[in-house]
This record gives sequence, C-alpha cells and structure tokens, in this order.
Amino acid sequence: MPTIKSFVFSDSLLLLLLLSPFCHGGSDGGAVKQELWCVAKNNAEDAALQTALDWACGAGGADCGPIQNGGPCYDVNSVQNTASYAFNDYFLKHGLTDDSCSFNNNAAVTSLNPSYGNCKFPSGMSVSNGSLIGSTPSPIGLGPGENMSGCSKASLGWWFWLLGIGHLLLMVSVSA
Repeated sequence: MPTIKSFVFSDSLLLLLLLSPFCHGGSDGGAVKQELWCVAKNNAEDAALQTALDWACGAGGADCGPIQNGGPCYDVNSVQNTASYAFNDYFLKHGLTDDSCSFNNNAAVTSLNPSYGNCKFPSGMSVSNGSLIGSTPSPIGLGPGENMSGCSKASLGWWFWLLGIGHLLLMVSVSA
C-alpha cells in the first residue's frame, strides 16, 4: 500500500510541477507588478507646489497641456491636483526614480491611482523587488491590491502548501 501512495503522490507532484509555470513562471520570474505615480504631498505648501509646478512645466519639460485651461486635468481650485499631474509626467519621462519625484520634498511616489473624473494619470510600473520597468501605455490603473501576473496570491499559496503536504506524505509513505 505505501507504494501506491507514493506512486499517486509522484503523479500529483509531477502534475503540480508541470502546471506551476503557467501560473507563476514566465520571463519575470513570477514577480508581482505594481503601477506607480508621482503626486504632490498632502502637507506641501501651495506656494512651494506652485514653484515646483512652474519649474516642471518650464525647464523640467513636463507635458502640461492637460492641466491648461480647457484640458481634462485643469483644476483652478487645486494646486495639489495640478502639480500632481505635472510631477507625474516628469517622473515618467525621467527614470521613475525617487529623485525624479522629489520636487524639493513636495512630492512622493504612490501606488494609489490619483486619476479623478476625466483626468487620467499615466502610470509607471515596478516589480516586487523595487526596480522599475518602464511606463505603461494605458492611463487606466489597477488598484493597489491587484496582481497582474495572472494568478492570485492565494492560488500561489495553495501551490506551496500542496507541495509541502505532499512532501510530508511522501516521507511518511516511504518510511512505512
């Protein structure tokens, strides 16, 4: 009887190992991807934001067309929203680094999509190890808890537990 158990287990293990690349594998090693944006800090002074905004839209080279009068992100009542759009554009064009999202410590990187109404913020992309891999072509973001690898974290956890329990059962059946 122990032989049958280990044979059944070995077939199950082989099946799990063969199917796991479809869920976790791939060229990125199964890394979880996350969209990132650069936004003005909530506690930043309006005057400091305006100075940084003027620089970003001028010498910084950010595309500030969408925040001009009539644009989808034009908001005369919020320097924070306006600056966030310009900061984010600069961030995407200049390497998606903490340095490209500082603006004299008036901005920060976030995984929360700052888009509002018709104003859609393009995003940058990072992998779980923190290295950035470029910007996405779509301005539509995923929520911070979504996993874009095609498998939920729960299913990956089940694979781990199934392999662990299977290994234990193999050890017990072999020793019996």
